[in-house]
Amino acid sequence: MAHFAKVLNGIVKNVIVAEQEFIDTYIDNEPGQWIQTSYNTRGGVHYKPNTIPLTPDDGVALRGNYAQIGGHYDAEHDVFYSQQPHPSWILNQTTWLWEAPVAYPNDGLHYRWDESTTSWIVVSPQSNNT
Repeated sequence: MAHFAKVLNGIVKNVIVAEQEFIDTYIDNEPGQWIQTSYNTRGGVHYKPNTIPLTPDDGVALRGNYAQIGGHYDAEHDVFYSQQPHPSWILNQTTWLWEAPVAYPNDGLHYRWDESTTSWIVVSPQSNNT
């Protein structure tokens, strides 16, 4: 079994798990095409299944990233990438991942992106007291 994305006009409309034979003979009334995607591919790297933290392996990275419904397929580069999370973020055309214009701080704290200031804002930990 493999994962396939239904793509119409560069937008992923559906993702299913199926045999290649099913895809080859699948007929529906909707336009578009089915393109194979890899559940284990992210940022142009193939990872071992079911590993936390993610562990790269020698598998073939297929089409940049795993397809996401509402995401994009770039036929020219033969890659999938997600929707832009914020207007200021830039698509890295090596990894096909969106990147903030300011690097995420590496100080052990948790942050959220604030588009109005185009900066990372510290997220206060929730109190465990009730």
